[in-house]
Amino acid sequence: MSLMINEECIACDACVDECPNGAIEPADPIYEIDPDLCTECIEHGGEPQCVQVCPVDAIVPDPDNMENAKELRLKAELIHKDEEE
Repeated sequence: MSLMINEECIACDACVDECPNGAIEPADPIYEIDPDLCTECIEHGGEPQCVQVCPVDAIVPDPDNMENAKELRLKAELIHKDEEE
């Protein structure tokens, strides 16, 4: 499943640069994660980089975007396909 940012977000900007897919963008009042770009960092060992740096634990699983590991890997391959060429 992709991740989402909840109301605990303090808009500190820590997560934006950590996302290898550019899935996180500032919004008002809290940041947002594009579920089409979020792979939960499965291509980077499966440990979401944004979760690691969030100082308030505002990044949680998105119940509206459930995906299994196979789907996340496929999405990651598609996102990074252009980088490999």
